[in-house]
Amino acid sequence: MTQSAATTTATAELTTTDSSTPGTSPATLDTATHHAAQPTTTAPTSGEPNAEQSAPTALVVLGHHRADSLSAHIAAKAVDRLTAAGYAIDYLDLQAENFDPRMTVADQPEWGNRDKQYSPDAEAHMQRILAAQVVVVVFPVYWQSVPALLKGWIDRIWNYGFAYGRSKPRLAGKRILWLGLAGATADDAILPGMQQLLEAQLNEGLAYYSGFAESRVGLLPDAEEQPQSIDAAGNLVIGEAISGDARTTHYAAFDAKAEAFVDDLLAVDLVNA
Repeated sequence: MTQSAATTTATAELTTTDSSTPGTSPATLDTATHHAAQPTTTAPTSGEPNAEQSAPTALVVLGHHRADSLSAHIAAKAVDRLTAAGYAIDYLDLQAENFDPRMTVADQPEWGNRDKQYSPDAEAHMQRILAAQVVVVVFPVYWQSVPALLKGWIDRIWNYGFAYGRSKPRLAGKRILWLGLAGATADDAILPGMQQLLEAQLNEGLAYYSGFAESRVGLLPDAEEQPQSIDAAGNLVIGEAISGDARTTHYAAFDAKAEAFVDDLLAVDLVNA
């Protein structure tokens, strides 16, 4: 599957890279364009709120291995939306921060001890989650799940005694949005099942189990500029690439859908406040 670039500006140059799996979207964004709009961080990286900082904190997590990806572009859009809503941003690019997704004994010592001391790396990430009122996770959908980089972050950091295993969860009251970019087209029959699987994994199996007050999966199909589907015979069908004004319009709508997911999550806070 071709990985394609996307921005909302007509001047963005398209780049293509290696292949991915059906129904996924590790699409890439023109490097020069993306670097000009990389998000900045102003939030504390410790679990204790900064006394001088009155703004609530949002942790934005990018689970993609490329800084010039469409996922990174959408993460930047989420940062912009949250900043406009008054949030201080802690931006966690797992690849850029050299996060190792492999679990170690130090990450999970003394299994039965809820108050154990985790590895320094795990502790640092835990503190960043604790400091945030809102978490937004952006990732490409791989095999109707999250990529290994992000799965490793979940396994290593959302640990027993921290994310679960307590009568009063340490993450209680927080809100989280999972933005998954999918290469499948919006009319692909695979989408309802993909949505259900992601919601079961991320909402029910992870966030609500860990005490989050609100968890939502925002599925973003049509990430590829070349529409792709599976025909009745099981063959991959790759359509003609969109270009010019059609491409600009397509990704403007894509951005708007992602931003709407962020807005909807923030609106929950206003209703419940």
